[in-house]
Amino acid sequence: MANESGVLVVAEVAEGALAGISAEMLAAARRLADELGQPVQAALLGQGVESHAQGLIAAGADKVYVVDNPILAEYQSDAFVPAAEKVCREANPAIVLLGQTDIGRDLAPRLAVRLETAVAMDCLDLAISDGRLVMTRACYGGNANAQHTSKTMPQMATVRVKSQEPLAPDASRQGEVIKVAADIDPSAVRTKITGRRKEEAEGIRLEDAEVIVGGGRGMGSTEAFQTLEELAGLMKGAVGATRAACDMGWYPIPKQIGLTGKVVSPTLYIAVAISGASQHMAGLSGAKNVVAVNKDPEANIFRYCRYGIVGDWKTVIPPFLNKVRQLKAQ
Repeated sequence: MANESGVLVVAEVAEGALAGISAEMLAAARRLADELGQPVQAALLGQGVESHAQGLIAAGADKVYVVDNPILAEYQSDAFVPAAEKVCREANPAIVLLGQTDIGRDLAPRLAVRLETAVAMDCLDLAISDGRLVMTRACYGGNANAQHTSKTMPQMATVRVKSQEPLAPDASRQGEVIKVAADIDPSAVRTKITGRRKEEAEGIRLEDAEVIVGGGRGMGSTEAFQTLEELAGLMKGAVGATRAACDMGWYPIPKQIGLTGKVVSPTLYIAVAISGASQHMAGLSGAKNVVAVNKDPEANIFRYCRYGIVGDWKTVIPPFLNKVRQLKAQ
């Protein structure tokens, strides 16, 4: 590939709608492309997905490449990789962005191999310097950030969910929709989806919550987390936990936040009895405000928080909870 131009976003569709990460990536792409003076492109892969093209244009895309094929109804790498490669070779972008999602984590490295380029995974920020893409990633367990550039083209990155602020949709934007025929051999698809079981979650998903109350090893028991659940409920938020608390069986593993758990970006994170291990904080890099409660004044969590309270959570949280109850009752 030569004479590359444009920023291509590989969009995602989930449960019949554009996934939120698509708008987030398009916002980043729009910023990068405007600085380069190049267009924003989007790849839309799936079955019956053309109707979402205008949504991508409203979110910032100038061109949308649509690959509509029944074999793309469910994500399977053997089908999606050649389809994405076909779009990349037709669009010839300078930059390709994918989401740091279940799909993106699988698709990005496979696509990079096909395009004979490199990919920086789980980027927190993207910028342009001297006409090249600068990709910022967390390193050392979230204790530092590293900046990367690519020597090969196209420059590829996956974008951490909620690390970018989406643009307000503009329904008046005009763009071009281009249909791409991808010849995908069904016999080349080595997997078959026989069924799907969806775990029903109560309340707000951790990934979507604006307010999260997190509990650590210092909570001491499963019953203690009920206090956090009430507080989170009053604040219309969700409850998360550290790996230590989950390993102790005090809270469900799907609610674990950290390097080996969920990555969250709430407006407010209340850390209760959490020491602040780097593995946990790596899952909080996008949190805008952290409030910490810990009885150890030397706890690492106080290095990260905006507001800190030194004290036993059992003496700090109950009166705070009572005050929140009073405010909600007014």
